[in-house]
Amino acid sequence: MALAARALWSRRCAPAQRLGGRLWPPPLAQSQASFVESAGGRGPAAAPGQGRPRLLGAAALVLGGALGLYHTARWRLRARRLRAQSPAVQMSLSSHLQLTLYQYKTCPFCSKVRAFLDFHALPYEIVEVNPVLRTEIKFSSYRKVPILTVQEGDNMKQLNDSSVIISALKTYLVSGQPLEEVITYYPPMKAVNEKGKEVTEFCNKYWLMLDEKEARKMYAGKEARKEEMKWRQWADDWLVHLISPNVYRTPAEALASFDYIVREGKFGAVEGAMAKYVGAAAMYLISKRLKSRHHLQDDVREDLYEAANKWVAAVGKDRPFMGGQKPNLADLAVYGVLRVMEGLEAFDDLMQHSRIQPWYLRVEKAITQVPPAH
Repeated sequence: MALAARALWSRRCAPAQRLGGRLWPPPLAQSQASFVESAGGRGPAAAPGQGRPRLLGAAALVLGGALGLYHTARWRLRARRLRAQSPAVQMSLSSHLQLTLYQYKTCPFCSKVRAFLDFHALPYEIVEVNPVLRTEIKFSSYRKVPILTVQEGDNMKQLNDSSVIISALKTYLVSGQPLEEVITYYPPMKAVNEKGKEVTEFCNKYWLMLDEKEARKMYAGKEARKEEMKWRQWADDWLVHLISPNVYRTPAEALASFDYIVREGKFGAVEGAMAKYVGAAAMYLISKRLKSRHHLQDDVREDLYEAANKWVAAVGKDRPFMGGQKPNLADLAVYGVLRVMEGLEAFDDLMQHSRIQPWYLRVEKAITQVPPAH
């Protein structure tokens, strides 16, 4: 039983499990740098240590870890009993759950979730959020997108964070555990980042909470599981940060990008015009700061091409996808991130000057050819 995997805290979260001799996930200060390095990409150095943790915070996290482990064991046993009693527990998610995705269409994290839902033929409604007012998500204390609400009978559940959404739904689809219990495996934890700002972390968000039998059914081996998690995290920690510096690289590209954002987003006429010109100017300047923050090359396209080629090399020549004969969660994550550039100069350059296009088209085809759910 993969119980230890269900209460992951590093530094503020106790490490859960060893994969190939390494603790997973890595400590927060090492997360981005170590995985970018192991994935063959360039990235910023690890954040400096943040000093001794406060005693009260440490005690609260220890208590949280213990509670998480307790609930994991309790609900794992319950889920097994339910599966043994009735195959109906593993009914298709789409047959009795109503999904609503709150998103910005041009957000790479939202695009990741759509790629996952589309590939698994899960019907869902989309609510486009106004990025200025965000009145569509006023019901939520969590103020980022994507947010996925799940209606099951009279019960409404909310899932936050793109990787948590994907991991929780995939765990549900594979294991048949009650979704309300699956959600408890991904508890939000408050933390303070290196800038002193309070943030919400989901330390185990790349894990699928499966028992050994379910894991063997889904993965060819432990290395395949480790590989999928590593590259999912790489997509979040590195690839995503290459998008803005590339689509806002020049004033002309920034204006073209905001023209697309305004057309595809939810803006009023005046608000859209303001967003297009003011937003383009602002993001052009911000992209320069992002370039410096993430230690990108003078020509940020080179980082984008390098990342794409590293991904293609990781997939290799002997399989069409990292998942083998069909896309896995890492394939869908990388595809979802890159897809937000479609129609822009950066995307055309990427297809022309890197080796990623054949893989990208294979994933696109795999998603569009999925039969609809009934």
